[in-house]
Amino acid sequence: MKKTKAILVVSFGTTYTAACTANIGSVENKISFAFPDYTVRRAFTSRIVVRKLFNRDGIIVDTEKQALDRLQAEGYSQVIIQPLHIIPGDEYDKVSQLVSHYIREKTFANIVLGRPILYYSGQENKPDDYLIAVAALQTQIPQLGNKDAILFMGHGGMHPANAAYAALQLRLQDSGFHNIFIFTVDGEGYPTLESVIQKLKKQAITQVMLMPLMLVAGDHAINDMAADDPSSAKSQLLAAGFQVETYLYGLGENPTIQNIYVQHVQDALENKYDRYARGHDRPPIPVIE
Repeated sequence: MKKTKAILVVSFGTTYTAACTANIGSVENKISFAFPDYTVRRAFTSRIVVRKLFNRDGIIVDTEKQALDRLQAEGYSQVIIQPLHIIPGDEYDKVSQLVSHYIREKTFANIVLGRPILYYSGQENKPDDYLIAVAALQTQIPQLGNKDAILFMGHGGMHPANAAYAALQLRLQDSGFHNIFIFTVDGEGYPTLESVIQKLKKQAITQVMLMPLMLVAGDHAINDMAADDPSSAKSQLLAAGFQVETYLYGLGENPTIQNIYVQHVQDALENKYDRYARGHDRPPIPVIE
């Protein structure tokens, strides 16, 4: 029997083949296993990544619009879009606006947008995505001594949603993790690495481990975080006198993070919460049977 229900898994994308398999592919596989009645498809929001994969490797990956148009042409009537973004920033907005368009045009009988890792913060009986994320991050953190610290590097940017990084830092502190810090790619947002270095010195930290707060340990993790270039986070920390280790695994390889995405699909499927997209002109989300 032909399936009429689909889950479109949308991420920024990556040109690193092994990282794509380990992070994006792992989440997709877990979603496929959890929802066997649904066809699971992939889409990338980065046009640069999509073009590079095609030009370099001949690999075709749909953009979010191409993927949804393909699902429509193939006769799918019920679609859940699950973003693999960490925060509801620019890339999430891109997907949200497209979903709102398809809802207004009644392109599908049912179309629902799930939420990224960090969205709700526990108000009005909604989940506290930040505390859930803290618990998931804890599973990949080694035992730390008084002189040790973990530094998570997020992407950063100009979007107001980048305040989520500072909010996550506060939630870590409230949870008792006083030697775990969040910073963003150099020059891309707040908290900055410079501000974190000052905190490390005040706490007399001597050894740090760098981890990407990103779905994939791709270009930013390899070059901006862990490279030997003087501008990398690793080099700046070494120059500031710290011993530095790097952890080059994306969040997509963390099984607990994978489970969060599965739960967000389930929440969207059940229409459990009242809003999955930014904007106030979005009509009510129909329940998927």
